[in-house]
Amino acid sequence: MIRFCLDCHNEIRGRADKKFCDDQCRNNYNNRRKSVDGEFVRKINQILNKNRKLLREESSRGQSNLKRDNLAKKGFDFDYHTHYHLSDAGKVYIFCYEFGYTLVGDDEIMLMQKE
Repeated sequence: MIRFCLDCHNEIRGRADKKFCDDQCRNNYNNRRKSVDGEFVRKINQILNKNRKLLREESSRGQSNLKRDNLAKKGFDFDYHTHYHLSDAGKVYIFCYEFGYTLVGDDEIMLMQKE
């Protein structure tokens, strides 16, 4: 049975389960495959990492209150987060990885870090 490389389509010789003729073809194929979906995911991860960094900087003293607008001016995107947490008291905390916040007033938020 003749097999062909998934990247360059040249004939493959060797093991029966071999899919690529060499490491370069394997890398080319996988990089091309990942780049299609990777761009969208990469953009979201950049936003999440920036949000996490800003929350980490602001909550370096533990829990603290600050104005929502101040965080937004620094580039925080409130549309992107990793998960929610509902406390026993019924407050909803919005998290970006281990750093989170909850709305205290109309324009104020309280920061926290999950241990």
